[in-house]
Amino acid sequence: MLAAQCSFPWKAPVNGKPAIKVSAACYTCLSRRLDTVLSAPLLMSVETFAETIRSEIGKVIVGQERTIDQTLIAVLANGHVLLEGVPGVAKTLLVRALARTLNLDYGRIQFTPDLMPSDVIGTNVFNPKTSEFELRKGPVFVNVLLADEINRTPPKTQAALLESMEERRVTIDGEPHLLPPPFLVFATQNPLDFEGTYPLPEAQLDRFLLKVLVEYPTEQAEIQVLRLHHQGFRPQSLEAAGIQPVISQEELIEMQRQVQSVTVEDKVFNYIYEIVKTTRQSTDILVGASPRAGIALLNCSKAIAAMRGRDFVIPDDVKELALPVLRHRVILRPEAEVEGLNVDRVLTSVISNQVVPR
Repeated sequence: MLAAQCSFPWKAPVNGKPAIKVSAACYTCLSRRLDTVLSAPLLMSVETFAETIRSEIGKVIVGQERTIDQTLIAVLANGHVLLEGVPGVAKTLLVRALARTLNLDYGRIQFTPDLMPSDVIGTNVFNPKTSEFELRKGPVFVNVLLADEINRTPPKTQAALLESMEERRVTIDGEPHLLPPPFLVFATQNPLDFEGTYPLPEAQLDRFLLKVLVEYPTEQAEIQVLRLHHQGFRPQSLEAAGIQPVISQEELIEMQRQVQSVTVEDKVFNYIYEIVKTTRQSTDILVGASPRAGIALLNCSKAIAAMRGRDFVIPDDVKELALPVLRHRVILRPEAEVEGLNVDRVLTSVISNQVVPR
């Protein structure tokens, strides 16, 4: 009797014997169900997942451990990342490698001054053969989207990503279209090049879960990069570098659910609120962080706790991630900038002045 056809109630065996009496015809069904349970792959822990991803990405990215960890936090918290760094520090390579290890569809948009919103989300095209309009999807219909040099396109085109980043859908000619889950945007920008750029509006900056600063590698890491290229490594071929997918899309979504179930105590909620509130009261900050910033800090803290093998958040998790969560969500007063202050310096002072709960 096939398992799908068997209507007899099934219970797990006790001490090697069936917990209920079954007919001989049902033993085949029982054995098949038990074999399925025993042979089903166990979902790896979030901690193991993070270690495995680090190992795979480490085949092509040397150093940058903090950057890799922060991108993994964003993936587990189902949020978007703004990567800021000078050209040549492997921002694009990091996103490509991450998409491959996560086994997710990857797309890239090179943002330019002449890029139009329809070039991002797509448009309806008339088909003369059927005399109907057909949807031609844009490159946004992927799991991992790299928005390269996002600040080089006008605000009208930048705004094409607003709905997709917040609601995970796009609207074309009045009709909504859902994006495939998970949907993650990794945008890059150069902090030194201002000619021909359009600063991102605050509304769009606030949609990025983290702003990650990609810095120069250490001396030993950069020497190792030279060795890798001397040995024949080419960034254009991740397959040749041996990077393999380590997780399925369904498993990743399940891990994101696990992160949401991490325990948070009241004292941690209060600690997050005090940090966010103080940014609104600082004499050096013109516009403080919004409630969305507090939510982002909460979700990121839960993700890093799970990555470190804990099912609860500690204040140090919050403190560690406050800078990348808040640095793009506040605006300094002009007087503070004249005095030589920057966002990170002001926020560091705000965070350090908070009483850490015990």
